[in-house]
Amino acid sequence: MTKDDCIFCKIAKGEIPSSTVYETPDFKCFLDLAPANKGHALLIPKNHYSNVFDIDADTAGRLFSLATEIARAIKEETGCEGMNLVQNNGECAGQTVHHFHLHFIPRFKDDGVGLGWPQGKADPEENNKLAEAIRKRI
Repeated sequence: MTKDDCIFCKIAKGEIPSSTVYETPDFKCFLDLAPANKGHALLIPKNHYSNVFDIDADTAGRLFSLATEIARAIKEETGCEGMNLVQNNGECAGQTVHHFHLHFIPRFKDDGVGLGWPQGKADPEENNKLAEAIRKRI
């Protein structure tokens, strides 16, 4: 997908209308058209980054700093009891729009929204080896 084909790039440029929650020169937050719950919003960088593997640390840091303010505002307005922040990377992880975006999904008791996965069992020795291998790459 190129920037020219990207629906979120078009929303960022104002070519496609959106219910904008908040906007800066670098970021845009808008309500999701297919919400999991009332107040479900998306935060995107206006520059095109396909996913978390492509976004630079400075942009990601500023995005997540802004995310805390947006999350608090959504909580205050909707009265939600909790919130999921969801960010998918790659089709196998559920990413359908290949432009980095962060979902804010307000949660209410017994709302029926499911975001779980089957829990596996970790081997402590394998985990220690994997942690060491990953640590070497940071």
